[in-house]
Amino acid sequence: MKIGFIGAGKVGCSLGKYFSANGLDISGYYSRSLSSSEFAAELTGTSAFKDISGLLNASDTVFITSPDGEIKSVYDQLKKLDLRGKVLCHCSGAMTAGEAFPDIEKYGAKGCSVHPLFPVSSKTDSYKELSKAFFCIEGDNETSENWCSILRSMGNNARMISGENKSSYHAACAIMSNLVCGLAAVSVELLEGCGFSEKEALAALRPLAENNIGNISSIGPTAALTGPIERNDSGTIRRHIDCIPEGTDTDIYKSVSRKLVALAQERHPEADYSQISELIK
Repeated sequence: MKIGFIGAGKVGCSLGKYFSANGLDISGYYSRSLSSSEFAAELTGTSAFKDISGLLNASDTVFITSPDGEIKSVYDQLKKLDLRGKVLCHCSGAMTAGEAFPDIEKYGAKGCSVHPLFPVSSKTDSYKELSKAFFCIEGDNETSENWCSILRSMGNNARMISGENKSSYHAACAIMSNLVCGLAAVSVELLEGCGFSEKEALAALRPLAENNIGNISSIGPTAALTGPIERNDSGTIRRHIDCIPEGTDTDIYKSVSRKLVALAQERHPEADYSQISELIK
């Protein structure tokens, strides 16, 4: 199997380098920017293609690693070429294979989505950490099973999910990754109000955050919950609300706290959390 990439951004470069390092055969890259293709090709020791047909002819499997909004337009270009026997993959967490590649069977090809649950932030460095990524695969059954086997042989955890669950799946990923950045921003801003620099605030919060995510990963969010809500300390919750600026930050604190009350109630069914619930409604 020769794997080509359309799109030479962070995801395309990282996956290509990671796959190549694990013995997969990478044909190369095509991008609207030839310089981007050449950079990715040099990074992975592969070829830069000047046109999309050249990459398709040199590849059995094509990963479309362009932004989500461009995947369908790339597919529209590929449909005009000979897709017989080809496999098309995209890396969108939210879009299904059917949405990205409608009627792909009509062209004699198969499609799937291969999504790494991992924050890919660098063209040149993220691949070094991809061995830790969990991959979710969706689309054509045979192709999806094949990619699960390939990724597991590389040491990754991988599983198939159904297309109907793709939106819920991606929302879960966004909450754990992107929304956590919003919570971190609120926390840092509060410490800056106490006289910390941003660097000092991040250094102070890092052990707390890392230990907490470790506990969540090992015992689950309910058992890992600590703090004033878990111990039913309404006085501290009131003090928190009084010191947080009104508006978005207060809304964030209250809405997330309502979820924590549910977790605390699950852990301590005999406790009465009505005072806290009143404060955060």
